Amino acid sequence: MNEPVTSETYAAQLRRLADLTARVREQRAEAHTWHERQCAAAERAVADAAEQLRSAEEELVAARELQERVDAEVAHLWQLVRSRLGARRLGGPPAPANGVGATDPVPLLAKARDLMDRAGQPGELPGSVNPLLVLCGVAGGVLAYALGAGARALGVGYGGDLAVGLPVLALVVTLLGPLVGLVPARVLADRRHAVLGPRPITVVLGAGLLTTVLLLVLGR
Repeated sequence: MNEPVTSETYAAQLRRLADLTARVREQRAEAHTWHERQCAAAERAVADAAEQLRSAEEELVAARELQERVDAEVAHLWQLVRSRLGARRLGGPPAPANGVGATDPVPLLAKARDLMDRAGQPGELPGSVNPLLVLCGVAGGVLAYALGAGARALGVGYGGDLAVGLPVLALVVTLLGPLVGLVPARVLADRRHAVLGPRPITVVLGAGLLTTVLLLVLGR
């Protein structure tokens, strides 16, 4: 026969049931809290991933724009190299080298542009062309003296007013002899892509003046 359930046993069962119910409620609350935390962490991870994706897309767009600017600048500089050096058979610009570390190309292009600007600026004629400059001055003096002598001869031949005016004109032309030598000197400088600076001008004028003086002295 079964034993009758006493009030003490019934109360113990009720306490046990209450404990189990409280424990289930705590575990359910813990599970709910854990689930909320996991959902919040997942949402944060998704938000961080979306932000990283947005940043990566912006960096990609900026990198493409930089690449386009760099490619355009490289093509421009390469065209300058071909035109200034006369290297028509160089073809297109060189392709980027493989295995090169990440380097900002903008400062490198700025340095290349500065070098091209300085290379494109003509310099002064070197001292090795001084004999040619002297020859230009001598040729100018001789040519001017010859033109002056011809004018004087015409004045003597025609007589009258020409006999008075042409000798004066001949003297002016003869005195311009040193300046006449600057014309071939300028052509020489242009062919060498240089400027006719103070030193070459002094050499030409000095040689032309000396030649003119010697011709005037010898022509007396």
